[in-house]
Parts: sequence; C-alpha cells; structure tokens
Amino acid sequence: MPRNKLAKNPADYIVPLNINGLEGRMMRLSGPVKRQREILYIYGHHAMLERWWGFVENLAEYGNVTVPDLPGFGGMDSFYKIGKKPTIDNFADYLAAFIKLRYRRKRVTIFALSFGFVVVTRMLQKYPELTKKVDLLVSEVGFVHKEDFIYKPATRVFFRWSSALFSMRPMALFIRYAFLNSFMLKFIHARMPNTKRRMVEVTPEEFSDIANFEVKLWQVNDVRTHWYTTKQFFEVDNCGVRVNLPVYHVVSAGDFYFNPHVVEQHMRIVFTDYKSFTTTSKAHTPHVMADKKAMGVLLPPGLKRLLVKDR
Repeated sequence: MPRNKLAKNPADYIVPLNINGLEGRMMRLSGPVKRQREILYIYGHHAMLERWWGFVENLAEYGNVTVPDLPGFGGMDSFYKIGKKPTIDNFADYLAAFIKLRYRRKRVTIFALSFGFVVVTRMLQKYPELTKKVDLLVSEVGFVHKEDFIYKPATRVFFRWSSALFSMRPMALFIRYAFLNSFMLKFIHARMPNTKRRMVEVTPEEFSDIANFEVKLWQVNDVRTHWYTTKQFFEVDNCGVRVNLPVYHVVSAGDFYFNPHVVEQHMRIVFTDYKSFTTTSKAHTPHVMADKKAMGVLLPPGLKRLLVKDR
C-alpha cells in the first residue's frame, strides 16, 4: 500500500508471528512503490508494537517496514516458556532465525533501538554471514558495552544485582501482583526522575494518556524477562568480535542513560566505520505516546539522505 494511503490504526498492520515455538505479533507496512528498500526495525526494552507506531510511520516513507516482537516483550511468549533464559545470545539466535526466514533472497536495512541494538550486534557477531544481507545498519541510541552507561561502577553493580533478584520467579510474581496494578504503576510513574524530565514536553492531558499507556506496557511485558534483560545491561561486552559493517549511530542530545563519547569509542572497536547524527530529543527516546511528528527526531536529515540513496 502506498505511504499516503496508510490507515491510522496500527492494528491494521499487525499479524500473528509464530517462530521457534513462541507466539507473538509482527507489524508489516508497505512503503512507496518506487522505494523497495526492506527495513527491519528492532525495538528496545520495555516495548510493544503500538508504542513505536509513530516511528514506523516515518520509516515507511523509505521502504517496506517489518517489526517483529521480541520474546517476552509486547505480549509475546517469553523464552521461559520453552525452557530457555532471555539471554542476549538467545535473542540473537531468535533474530537470526527470523531474518533467514523473512529475507531469504533480499538485502535488508536494520534499525535497532537501544537494547535492540545490543541484540543485533550480538547476532551479527554470532552469524557473520548475515552481514552480507545488511545494506545499512542504524543504531538508534544504541549501546554495545556496560561502561556506555553514565552510571558510576558502584551504581551499575547495584542495578545488576537488584535486577537479578527481581528476575527470580518468586520475586517476579510478587512484583507483578503487588506493584504492576494500575494504581501503583501510576503512583510510581509520576514520581520517577525520568518522568519529571518528560513533563516539560507534554500537557497534563497528554501526561495522563502516557501514564495509562505505561500501565499497559508494564502489564503486557513478561516481568522476569524485563528484569533479566535489565541485569544484562550492566554485564554486556560486545567489543570482543569485529563486525564487518559500518554503523550509523543516532545520538539523543537529551539522553540521560549513555555517555556518547564512550559509546563511540566502543562502537569504533566493533564496527569497520562509525558515523553519528545528533537529534534534538530531550530524552533517551520520545515519550510512549509520541506521534509521527514527535518520533521524526529519530530520523535526522543526514540519515534520511542515506535512506533515499540506491542500495
């Protein structure tokens, strides 16, 4: 379907996804007839397909866009269902299987956000033959190493061990039923430091909608997967294996998680070349209810020029 005929309801573009014994969903949008670029978007942590609809609308101006769920996120079955842990390696294996099935005879442009970029990097390291299928690799506020975070070492250790505790089954069950109800989530959400930063971007009415959507996000994502993957944020080191591709990295001017200079140093170790673009976003990413215009900051002009080039 041409871009100018896209419906406004993301549900119109979501289909079931069944892979490796896990059931989830996949979003698929057709781009303009004259632009046959295949774009694969891998979302980050604490996500669901609808949360990224505005950004996907932007991507669909440059090609056909596919967004698969990740196990344990967006309502998809978690790895625990098939007796596995949600390790970065297992996510990488899952994504490699998806690409091999979906893009057998096609090249693909990969956009990966934050933790999604950690998964994509590990996949390309484990399956170097897939680098030949990638015509453009884009990191949206991604990272590759635990030291990319701005936190002090002691803080990273605290987050690592507390996340490990929360990912244990008894504690995860307690969190799910004691804290992930609507009242508690809204109470906690309104008092988080990151939330106060975002308040400058939205009206009180919009903030209420955001709080309601945050409740949905927390309840649809698997609690154990959320905390186990959080633990791995503070353990990851993807700098040990070289990836035979350049990376185009989008930096958020208002990112309160990562040190862009440290991220660049590590990405230069991993990839054959590094090019960055800086957005005007006031946070790590736009808020969860951001529309197409607000999500447009994740596609800086220089990156748009790359997307319209022939592959």
